Amino acid sequence: MTDARHDNFQHTAGFSLLELLVVVAVFSIIMSMSVAGYRQYITRASRVDATALLLRVAAAQERHYLEQNTYTDDLVALGFPDARSEKGYYALAVAPALGGLVIGYTATATVVAGERQSDDAKCQALSVNESGLRASTPEEPEICWG
Repeated sequence: MTDARHDNFQHTAGFSLLELLVVVAVFSIIMSMSVAGYRQYITRASRVDATALLLRVAAAQERHYLEQNTYTDDLVALGFPDARSEKGYYALAVAPALGGLVIGYTATATVVAGERQSDDAKCQALSVNESGLRASTPEEPEICWG
C-alpha cells in the first residue's frame, strides 16, 4: 500500500517537459520585447551627447562673437580640441554661414561610425546655427532634439 502512494507522488511531482518549454518560450518572447524597447530608450537617451555638445558650442560661439565680433570655425579656439562629443558618439564640425563667419555658422554633430550610436537610423546628424535654429537628418528636429 505504501508503494502505490509513493508511485502516485512520483508522477505528480515536478514539471513536464512540455510545461517547461512553454515557460521558456513565453519568457523568451517577453525578454526579446523588453530588450528591443530598452535599446530604443538607450539610443534616444544617448542623443543627449549630441544636443549637449551643440548647445555648448552655441554658447562658446556667442562668447567668441562678443569678444571678436565674428564667429569662428576653429574648434580649438572654442574649447573643443578633439572635435568629439563627451562620450565620443558624435563628431563635431562648424561651417560658416553663406555670408561668412561675420554673419553666422552652423555647428553639426554627426554620428561616429562604429560607435554605440551608429545604429541610430533616425538621427544621424544634428545641427544648430547662430539663430538657435535646430535641425537634424533624416528625421524632423522634434524627434531628434526631443
